[in-house]
Amino acid sequence: MKTTLELPDDLFREVKSTAARRGMLMKQFIAEALREKLSSSASASHPKPWMQFSGCLSKQPAMKAELIRISQIVKDEFDRVDEADWQ
Repeated sequence: MKTTLELPDDLFREVKSTAARRGMLMKQFIAEALREKLSSSASASHPKPWMQFSGCLSKQPAMKAELIRISQIVKDEFDRVDEADWQ
């Protein structure tokens, strides 16, 4: 299938020269790069084991109050930050 891509000039030049150095057509290089990106994205989309516990404490009434208390402490501390110190 044919399609049109808009790439920044510097990226286009880098893709074209890298493909040439590898003895590939630019379309072959781009197709390979997209396949690699898709396969790495597929493996990255599987949740990490520790993520199954994310947010579970907020569902427990006793913990919800504690999380609200902690959130307020964090907010109060951020309110004390002087923005001039970060510039």
